Amino acid sequence: MHQQRPVSWRPHWAWMVALLAVAGLGGCGGGDKGAAEVQAAVPVMTVYKSPTCGCCVAWVDHLRANGLTVEVVDEPQMNPLKGSLGVPGDLRSCHTATIGDYVVEGHVPAQDIQRLLAERPAVRGLAVPGMPIGSPGMEMGDRVDPYEVIAFQGEQRTVFAQHSELVGAADKSHADHLDHSGH
Repeated sequence: MHQQRPVSWRPHWAWMVALLAVAGLGGCGGGDKGAAEVQAAVPVMTVYKSPTCGCCVAWVDHLRANGLTVEVVDEPQMNPLKGSLGVPGDLRSCHTATIGDYVVEGHVPAQDIQRLLAERPAVRGLAVPGMPIGSPGMEMGDRVDPYEVIAFQGEQRTVFAQHSELVGAADKSHADHLDHSGH
């Protein structure tokens, strides 16, 4: 079970500075050094996926196209991993990721992960249950089945975001990864 840590202003201050730098409000003269510092402030995301999953590769492409640094671990035994990370059974999807103190389950858009990191809510993580068509990594033309991103903490659930159209930068090069039969 994820334990809450005491609130410290230091992490919040660091995120605030990083967000200001991204928005171009962090001052003048920083140049590329400022961008490198912001990139360093965002934790590396570790994605655990089945070795045969194509949509997971497409989701990783989406994350990278939207500026996240991702390490991929092929994991043949996903259910025990999901359980050990506290992902509730009703919210599970095909892949699971960790970033900082959070768990990200399923086809969560990069923009929602970035918002999670900026706002730092007291939740275990975010999930997109199942595999909704049109979510990142599950693109099929212009079709989008509306879906919700759920913030979870134990048995508590909150709608974090709702999507009914394609989101984020799409990397069209992943079309060859979209064989969804490998789950």
